[in-house]
Amino acid sequence: MSTDKIDRKREERPRVLVVDDEEDIRELLDLTLARMGLSADCAGTVAEAKQMLKKGRYSLCLTDMRLPDGEGLEIVRLICADYGETPVAVITAFGSTDNAVAALKSGAFDYLAKPVALNQLRTLIKSAINLPQAGTTCDASKDKLAGSNGAGQLTGNSPAIAAVREMIDKLARSQAPVYISGESGSGKELAARLIHRCSPRRTAPFIPVNCGAIPENLMESEFFGYRKGAFTGAESDRDGFFQAANGGILFLDEVADLPLTMQVKLLRAIQEKKVRKVGSAVEEPVDVRIVSATHRLLKDCVDAGTFRSDLYYRLNVIELKMPTLRERQEDIPILVESLLSRMYPDKRPELTEEAMRALCRYAYPGNVRELENILERATALCRDGRVELDDLQLANDPAIGNGESFSGETLDDYLNRVEKQSILEALAKTGFNRTAAARLLGVTFRSLRYRIERLGIEEDAG
Repeated sequence: MSTDKIDRKREERPRVLVVDDEEDIRELLDLTLARMGLSADCAGTVAEAKQMLKKGRYSLCLTDMRLPDGEGLEIVRLICADYGETPVAVITAFGSTDNAVAALKSGAFDYLAKPVALNQLRTLIKSAINLPQAGTTCDASKDKLAGSNGAGQLTGNSPAIAAVREMIDKLARSQAPVYISGESGSGKELAARLIHRCSPRRTAPFIPVNCGAIPENLMESEFFGYRKGAFTGAESDRDGFFQAANGGILFLDEVADLPLTMQVKLLRAIQEKKVRKVGSAVEEPVDVRIVSATHRLLKDCVDAGTFRSDLYYRLNVIELKMPTLRERQEDIPILVESLLSRMYPDKRPELTEEAMRALCRYAYPGNVRELENILERATALCRDGRVELDDLQLANDPAIGNGESFSGETLDDYLNRVEKQSILEALAKTGFNRTAAARLLGVTFRSLRYRIERLGIEEDAG
């Protein structure tokens, strides 16, 4: 092959910018990239990196955090601002988790800790090179995922849901942990699935875990797996959630329900990117992106001492806030049409104008999930495929009627009153047996205990 053809082939390779002041690190990265069929341009300072960025386009930038003339964060911010199509990953000193979090918050794609593990380096490079170009990840508004919230959860034209779709497209291009906040039924798991579907991890598993549904004594073995003979009943080796999600996304729903002892172990797994099975003496590397969610205000749990602040800051690197249905009421007619079309693909029932107006005025404490339940009930009760106002069974609800909102109450006061009343009724029916009341309400014991304390029900119950 001629020299011209060799040079041309090199130019066609994806190019990676390596920024590190240590020559041996640059050589290691250069050699690793070459073996992966990639070409590297190396810089030893922030100034050199800036000059190279002006001259060429790169498929990835790998930068050290500490450089002779500045910080790697400066390069991260520059690339995110002016070269948005280039993912940038940072290399931090061992144990410098604060630097890693700061880089991720500034827009870094991912991070590696020194000494650099070659298997983690190759995984990171492959993920970054396979990343779709900005704006082409996917359109979350067109997604048709099935789930308890309905296929039309992200359907709508409101500014609130448009901002969520835009944020999901951005989050899909990162490896940073994401914390999804929002009320029950607002579509937190659907948002997590969309991040997965739009990301370079889309061909790897998406593993959802309800943290409030796992008995505390089984949590470590469920999350990290176990070795044969580790405890009574461990008849063979078994992988945990982390191993099952390797290469993909681990979705921790209701993460605030994790006990403090498990929070410590989860924090270590996230920081070290390694897990140790119960009964094993060695740690195994795992490549997992963490997405978490809870309907509670996680910061309030930190302030109350029920959630570790260091874990909170590792999980809440980027927050995605899911809007309530009350915040996007203009989307209700479109959502109704979408949900009914999914429920009845052949011939969907029609709503009277009066019924639609009532749906548009309703407060939806349960958000889209509640809207779906209302429609399922109404279509079961209606006659001749026509849903009337009475079929909705909303007439006695204070959220609709003469237009006065909750008889002068704030929305939080109204929702707290309804929640408190439901819990008191469940406790009364079960003779104040909290375990039985939690089962009756369809929540975990820990969740019920938290609600009882928050609403001050213990005093009332006594």
